[in-house]
Amino acid sequence: MDEATVKKLERPAGNCTSDRRPGRLAAGVMLAGLLAAASPAPAQSYPSRPVRFIVPIAPGGGGDLTTRAVAQKLQALWGQNVVVDNRAGGTGTIGLETTANSRPDGYTISLCTASHAARQAMQTKLPYDLLRSFTHVTQVTAQSYVLVVNPSVPARTVAELLARANETSQGLTYGSAGQGSMQHLSGALLSMIGKAKLLHVPYKGGGPALADLLAGQIDMIFATPLESAPHIRSGRLRALAVSGARRLKSMPKLPTVAEAGMPGYEVSQWYGVLAPARLPAPLLAKLSSSLIEVLRAPDLVERFARDDVELVGSTPDEFHAHVTAEIKRFERIAKATGIKLD
Repeated sequence: MDEATVKKLERPAGNCTSDRRPGRLAAGVMLAGLLAAASPAPAQSYPSRPVRFIVPIAPGGGGDLTTRAVAQKLQALWGQNVVVDNRAGGTGTIGLETTANSRPDGYTISLCTASHAARQAMQTKLPYDLLRSFTHVTQVTAQSYVLVVNPSVPARTVAELLARANETSQGLTYGSAGQGSMQHLSGALLSMIGKAKLLHVPYKGGGPALADLLAGQIDMIFATPLESAPHIRSGRLRALAVSGARRLKSMPKLPTVAEAGMPGYEVSQWYGVLAPARLPAPLLAKLSSSLIEVLRAPDLVERFARDDVELVGSTPDEFHAHVTAEIKRFERIAKATGIKLD
């Protein structure tokens, strides 16, 4: 609506002074109605076009596989395309920076991982603030890592692995999704508690690191159950322990790292969904409720449970509180391991 039309609507009807206020009131009501008609409620029509779901890591890793499963369900729920867009690099910072700089209209969302909270705790020069540059939508998963080695490594227990690392001049190598990633922290913590020579080899994502482990280019990695289980079953990888506090239901004989002789060791991974900051409340409510509905779908719950991945589906406030607590926890781990990224 142009300025001339607005002024015409606001102009008093006739020249009668006594009619001025009612005329202006009627015009105001008419103007509000026209503006409302020109601006459809975004939450009711959302999404009316494809939604971009950024994955800030390379294809093939646990985060990528999880995102694609969730995106497929969202697409079916909305009847609208959900395009998975892998933006690897900078241990996930490139993908999150892209999200932070996008319009807060609900059409760009991003996967967030525990690794991003770890980097926030260890690196001050980030192109965003994980707590202020985003709208926190929901926590998607919670899962432990599995410590897996290439079968060429002559170790069947954590103790044997650490002993083997100290027997070689250069130690053993472990891959990760990048500097400051959860896999990096997992290996650094194991090296510190176990007093073993473990050499960190960073990649641009968990997928490429896992590929090199399968090829025998590195010795070990902390991988999600989702990405590692098929290779463990086929014998292409050997599982030694679980990084979290509890054993996996799918591998009940596999001890935790703590049970394997490393008291106090506990590292877990999680995935969540972020949107740009200042996402309007109605859009956040629609996006959050859609994701929670998807994450409670029985077939999806069963599918992930087979690989010991818990689907969470928290509220935006709960997820924000979780990320805040995780950053504080990783600050303590970084201090203990001496990892600095700046």
